[in-house]
Amino acid sequence: QVQLVESGGGLVQAGGSLRLSCAASGSIFSINAMGWYRQAPGKQRELVATITSGGSTNYADSVKGRFTISRDNAKNTVYLQMNSLKPEDTAVYYCSGTIVVDIQRIYWGQGTQVTVSS
Repeated sequence: QVQLVESGGGLVQAGGSLRLSCAASGSIFSINAMGWYRQAPGKQRELVATITSGGSTNYADSVKGRFTISRDNAKNTVYLQMNSLKPEDTAVYYCSGTIVVDIQRIYWGQGTQVTVSS
């Protein structure tokens, strides 16, 4: 069984920073892409950023230049450094991982709340 556990969410003022972490654990053979998604109240879940096992990254236009995704393959952990936060960044942030146990599947964390006050 695989678990993704996020941490680092919270309440911050506009212009502030937060760093999210997501650690994968369990009977993992390998991890391919990892990513962060978010869902604001009344809206669909949307991509924030992804990173491949080789370190190639992709960002939503709304966060480019403000957010940075990174990973530590030895720790099976992905990070999201969020700077210059805006109230519109308020959402539940979910970690995802494309993980091979017996077969390749996409796993999700439980989500962590990020609230940016104006």
